[in-house]
Amino acid sequence: MRDVMKSDLQEARDSWRGVCLLLALVAGVASANESKGVLETIHHHVTLASTVTENGDLNPYAVVVAPVSAGKIEKDDVLVDNFNNISNLQGTGTTIVGYRPSTKQTYLVANLPQKLPECPGGVGLTTAMTMLKTGWIIVGSTPSTDGTTATKGDGCVIVLDPNGKMVAAWSGATINDPWGDMAVDDRGSSATLFISMAGFGLKSPDVIDPATKFPEIIHKATVLRLELNIPDGKPPELVSQTVVGDGFAQRADRDNFLLGPTGLALGPDGTLYVTDGLDNVITAIPDALTRTTSAGTGKVVTRDGLLSWPLAMVYTSGHLLVCNGKNGQVVEIDPSTGAQVYAQWIDSDQAQSPPGNGDLFGIAITPDGQGFYYVEDDMNTLMRASR
Repeated sequence: MRDVMKSDLQEARDSWRGVCLLLALVAGVASANESKGVLETIHHHVTLASTVTENGDLNPYAVVVAPVSAGKIEKDDVLVDNFNNISNLQGTGTTIVGYRPSTKQTYLVANLPQKLPECPGGVGLTTAMTMLKTGWIIVGSTPSTDGTTATKGDGCVIVLDPNGKMVAAWSGATINDPWGDMAVDDRGSSATLFISMAGFGLKSPDVIDPATKFPEIIHKATVLRLELNIPDGKPPELVSQTVVGDGFAQRADRDNFLLGPTGLALGPDGTLYVTDGLDNVITAIPDALTRTTSAGTGKVVTRDGLLSWPLAMVYTSGHLLVCNGKNGQVVEIDPSTGAQVYAQWIDSDQAQSPPGNGDLFGIAITPDGQGFYYVEDDMNTLMRASR
């Protein structure tokens, strides 16, 4: 994602946000008095903290709420990782920042070495991050040396203890640039992770398709299921891997590093929802926890409409909240009907066109379920949306 510091536009942004805070479209035949979902109850947006670290890392990607207290982390702390280094090169960020709501302070969770022998290509932390109930942190790496896919490595999945020390790194034929949100079924002594892999066959952004005048779109991105065993007091062990989805669109991009499936959200019935930004669609993979074969790209839930390059996604109260990449809106979806219920501007930086274009990425529900955390890449800040 681009990172442009524009603190002098904060007043204008706040004014714009006040004008278009509750931009909404009603789906189906819902009446004006009928509750539309979660977003219509959200009225407040607060800047909590800068996510820039002492070493200069920036471009916040993943947003994760700590489920337990362990090591230096307290329950309900918000963890954010960075994709860029001080030179603003994508795929080179190595840090995870913690924000403690009780004290309103930030602290460094982890600072990994740029070069990691166990991780092909090095370290560039992505939106694929979680913290397990046992305290272990798992995060994906999609590395580069020049900030583009021309020098990208295959990357890896890194396991950290709750004090930020690396204890393991997983790589191999099925792991190629762990990219999007990590959907998780955490059972304590075992866990299931879903991660999108968006690096297979990816070329330099300078390799242009003559027909489109953009880098070539290829349909090789996958969704990988990882089964973990977590022995008492010991790091997670990778037991098995299964590709549950494949054929998703991906391409190199100079401004955004790569475009590929980003949002993953697991429904209570075991359905996995996936955002495919290039095709501007959300799809569903049934029986994701148990299936033994790939469902391809799954069944279409909804496409186009309010969606504008859907990125990060989270499941809450029976609905999906999806961040748009091409404007500053978050969109609420009813996955049971595919209805696009509501949209709200949460980033209205008019330095981009349309406002907020390229600024949003990670999203996580607050512990009380009354709002959500998100990041604004243009300002390198962690935000909270609430009622």
